[in-house]
Amino acid sequence: MNRTIKIALGSIVVGIMVLGFKTLAWHMTGSVALLSDALESTVNVATAVAALIAIRIAQRPADRSHPYGHHKAEFLSAVLEGVMIIVAALLILEEAYSGIRNPQPMDAPVNGLLINAFAGCINAFWCLVLIRQGRRLKSPALLADGQHLLSDVVTSGGVILGVSLAVFSGYPILDPILAGLVAVNILWSGWKVMSASLGGLMDRAVSDDILRKIRATISDHADGAIEAHDLRTRHAGSMTFIDFHLVVDGDTPVAQAHAICDRIEAALKKQLDDAQITIHVEPEHKAKHSGVLVL
Repeated sequence: MNRTIKIALGSIVVGIMVLGFKTLAWHMTGSVALLSDALESTVNVATAVAALIAIRIAQRPADRSHPYGHHKAEFLSAVLEGVMIIVAALLILEEAYSGIRNPQPMDAPVNGLLINAFAGCINAFWCLVLIRQGRRLKSPALLADGQHLLSDVVTSGGVILGVSLAVFSGYPILDPILAGLVAVNILWSGWKVMSASLGGLMDRAVSDDILRKIRATISDHADGAIEAHDLRTRHAGSMTFIDFHLVVDGDTPVAQAHAICDRIEAALKKQLDDAQITIHVEPEHKAKHSGVLVL
């Protein structure tokens, strides 16, 4: 079992644990805001399961039906997570509306807040793990899960502060109003997760920093070539796809042109662990002399 799957399994365990604590906090207090926090945690559990399934699919090797691999499955998981976050926010808005129409005092608020704060601390720790490992392992599913948990941590902090204010000020209507604000924040979080994942499904290019490294690597290791042009890049999960045209002298032997390509590929794979590179070799009359990487 590789590290990415272990972390995804850990997310499910942590999600169930946090959901249990937050549900207990809501049950003890009757707070609409704490209910909103617990509802978001149900999304955490569901999306952690979806992320695990997507990661397992994404790691399947290429086959006859999917010759380019299954890497985009992680992006589908992240889109699903965004949809579920938005659904949770709408449910919270419904509860908040009912609470504003009929505000109720809370029971045992101090104990409930302490339990909720403990759950928030667990989430904060796991959020850091997910974001760091998601970036290191280039996993959109883990990164989306971590970013959602970060939003959950911020939300929990706001909920604790707001519920405390509602209790000690004597204005119980502040509780459902706070729940409504939480729902708006969750809607924004869901949109960000969805937009980032849709970019991956639409074959978004690599970042400018990575693109500069790719261009420099090609230029530094293309001795014997005349130029390189038409560079294109895209992401699919942890995989980076790179393709470009390499122009060589028309008299260059096939073996020599192949050696140049091998040298460039090896250098690029040192820069990007999971890279699939396609180089189209062309004779010199195909040179463009504009937008080139090698001169």
